Amino acid sequence: MSAYGVLGTLFCETDAPRASEDEVRWYAARLPRNAGLVLEAMAGVGRLLVPLLEAGFRMHGVDCSEARIASCEKRMAAAGREAQLYRQDLAALNLPTRYAAAIIARGSFQLLTDPVAALDALLRIRAHLIEPGLLLLDLFTPARAEHPPGAPVIEIRMVTPQDGLQIGLRSETCFDAQMRRIDVRTRYERRERRTITAREDEARALTWYTEEEATTLLQDAGYRDIGIEPAPWHRDDGRHFLVSARA
Repeated sequence: MSAYGVLGTLFCETDAPRASEDEVRWYAARLPRNAGLVLEAMAGVGRLLVPLLEAGFRMHGVDCSEARIASCEKRMAAAGREAQLYRQDLAALNLPTRYAAAIIARGSFQLLTDPVAALDALLRIRAHLIEPGLLLLDLFTPARAEHPPGAPVIEIRMVTPQDGLQIGLRSETCFDAQMRRIDVRTRYERRERRTITAREDEARALTWYTEEEATTLLQDAGYRDIGIEPAPWHRDDGRHFLVSARA
C-alpha cells in the first residue's frame, strides 16, 4: 500500500471530513469510557477520531501516512482537542502504551491485502490491548465484488477545499474477484484559477472477507467472543458489516 500523499489527503478531508452521527453513535455505545485509552488504527485525517474525542473518549491514533497525520493534527487543533498520534505500519505496530480498546473504521483494514500482513496487524494490535481488550472492525464487501465489470471503472471527481482552489481526481479501478483484490490507480491535480499547479499519483489495493472468513482470521490471531452485525449506517460502496472481538 502506498501512503497517501498531500493532494490525496486534501481531497479526502474535503470529500469526507467527518464520520456520520450514526457511525459515531455506534462506536460511542460500545467503546469503554473509563477503562483506559482507545487506539484508532489507520486513523487517517481524523474523520472518526475527532468526533470520538469530542464525545469524551481518550484517544491515540496511528497511521502510515505523514500527510494524513498532519491533517489529523490540524483538525484536532481546530476542534480544540488533543491526542497522541504515531506514524507506523500496522503490521509492525510497536507503541509505548497499552489500550483498553482499538478500532479500525471504514474498511481500512482491507488495505492490508497480504494475508500475512493482515494477521500480523491483528497480532500486533492484540499485543497492545489490556482489559477489557475490545477490538472493533468495520469491513465491507465491495458492490462489484460478485459481478466485476469487464473493463476498468473510471471515476472523475472534483472537490473545492477553498475559493479559487480545486482538487481533481481521476481513478481507474480494476476488479479481480478470483483473487479477492481491487487495484485503484488515482491521479490528483491541484487547480488554482483553472491552472494545474501540482499533480500526485497514488496506487492502492484492497481485499475483502466474508463474515465467516473474518471470524476465522480473528480466531487465528487469538481473539475470542467474536460477534458480527450489519452496519446501521448506509453507504453505497458495498455491503458493510461490523465485527467485535476481545483479546
